[in-house]
Amino acid sequence: MSNRSTRYWIVVYSSTAVVLLAIYYLLDLKVLDPWRTYIPFLKKLSMSFFFISLIFLMSKIISRIITTQTHTEGDRYNLIRITRFLAMVSSLIVLASFLFQNLYAAAVSFGLISLILGFALQNPITSFIAWIYLVFRRSYLVGDRIQLKNLRGDVVEISYLDTTILECSGDYLENDRRSGRIIRFPNSLILKEEIINYSGPQTPFIWNETAIQIAYTSDLQFVEACLLEAAQSDFVKRYPLLTGNKYSQWQPAVYFRNSKYAWMEAVISYPVEPKDTTERRNRILHLALPKLNMHPDKVQFPEGTLR
Repeated sequence: MSNRSTRYWIVVYSSTAVVLLAIYYLLDLKVLDPWRTYIPFLKKLSMSFFFISLIFLMSKIISRIITTQTHTEGDRYNLIRITRFLAMVSSLIVLASFLFQNLYAAAVSFGLISLILGFALQNPITSFIAWIYLVFRRSYLVGDRIQLKNLRGDVVEISYLDTTILECSGDYLENDRRSGRIIRFPNSLILKEEIINYSGPQTPFIWNETAIQIAYTSDLQFVEACLLEAAQSDFVKRYPLLTGNKYSQWQPAVYFRNSKYAWMEAVISYPVEPKDTTERRNRILHLALPKLNMHPDKVQFPEGTLR
């Protein structure tokens, strides 16, 4: 929610609270004596809505503070969700106390209703419990790229009952780009399946690798140098502040392995942001292949039927 929208609702709830409080005291005017029978009901009703307005006013103020003071998108989203949930629960308690005259009767009524709904709404209740688990366990946050069973994508919303992701890869793509499709799954699924979160301990990067086929007679040191130079050059250009000894854990590496097609594979392993895997691989190949092709005496690639 934007700051402008939050300010608007702060003004609305503040004005509503003032009006309801004024109504509460105006009901004591003698001019309303002919309707004295209804005055206690109206006073309690106005006071109940006054407290509800205050609850939502405090909710909006807290949401504004969270928005301005919390820099992580996932934490900000979860805290605002919790604030809204607590506001709704508090409002229901106030409304129940008005309907049932006292909190004890309200608690008994809620207990009976919960017992009935517990049998009828098992799946939604399980999803809600899973949402609470997500908030405290932080298995994934808004903005994370996750994989759950055969579902993979970027989390854009974690509601009380389900999670929405923007799919990447999918049925029509063989790369990590977004497919354009939206996937929604119940939160209860996380209690049954393993979750793969691409935001690991080396955030914002994960490790990826790209292989090229070369002959056994190639100059391996030259190939290794070209691949490392391409990966390092692209990294420095894209992340100029993340260089030096302080970030040595993100240095690329090259290793060689036998290929099932009887050729050797030179593999460059490098750090990459989860949403940049396809583009970074392309950039590295665009930088490395021209240099390798310029030296056919040092590097031999498969040609024609020689594969």
